[in-house]
Amino acid sequence: MDFETLGISPSALLKWALAAAVVVWAVWVYNRLVRLRNEIGNAFAQIDVQLKRRYDLVPNLVEVAKKYLQHERETLEAVTAARNTARAAADRAKQAPADGTLIGALAAADGALGGVLARLMAVVEAYPELKADKTMRELSEELTHTENRVAFARQAFNDAVLDHNNAAQHFPSVIVARLTGFRPAAMLEATTSDEERRAPRVQF
Repeated sequence: MDFETLGISPSALLKWALAAAVVVWAVWVYNRLVRLRNEIGNAFAQIDVQLKRRYDLVPNLVEVAKKYLQHERETLEAVTAARNTARAAADRAKQAPADGTLIGALAAADGALGGVLARLMAVVEAYPELKADKTMRELSEELTHTENRVAFARQAFNDAVLDHNNAAQHFPSVIVARLTGFRPAAMLEATTSDEERRAPRVQF
């Protein structure tokens, strides 16, 4: 086909071809960013499964401890409150796992839960009968296994976040990311306190 007979100059044709190439590239970048953002959601779902397992174990742990720790009501109430706060933060983060504010709130709530669990375990150490309780031992072991699974799931989530952020921040993909509202996602940081990190891993 002779484009010149149709009134289309070679330079105009070249411009259209370049424009089409840019559009195709932009669509490809956008779709890739969407896929990577969805992978963050999928990775968080794996964390959510393990967090729910942990949140379900904590009330059972408190119930067993109540039988022996009648004078430690404040500690038990603090554990329950921290567990409820962390669970609520996890439910909110689940709605938008790429939202840095929600992920930050979850990390803070999770850290607070780790802190009060550390206090509870320190108290348990002072009660030999509670320490020797079969149910308490089983719950503690299950909590330790759950913490390990949470750590693996957190790493997978952070890997997905890193892939997304790299794709959204590298030039020239960053242009499409900014134009279409893609923002860097936040990693779910592990608790930094050694005491909190050890809390659920206490062995009886």
